[in-house]
Amino acid sequence: SARYIGDFAIRIFFNDGSDRLVDFKSFLESSLHPSIRKYLNEELFRNFEIIEGNLNWNDFDLIFPLSDLYEGKI
Repeated sequence: SARYIGDFAIRIFFNDGSDRLVDFKSFLESSLHPSIRKYLNEELFRNFEIIEGNLNWNDFDLIFPLSDLYEGKI
């Protein structure tokens, strides 16, 4: 599961009992691509789901595999 913490950070809870706080802000701010930068709109960013092992926004518009996030990779 995952919970939005604030300021573009999400706490992700994994099956093994561990959790990770992932800060997406620098990733979003450093991107030059408009389809990624639009998620600097906090209202859009907060609207994510976990689908098939991925953290997903807007029907796969922006997606991160949970396995990568577990390892600390964005």
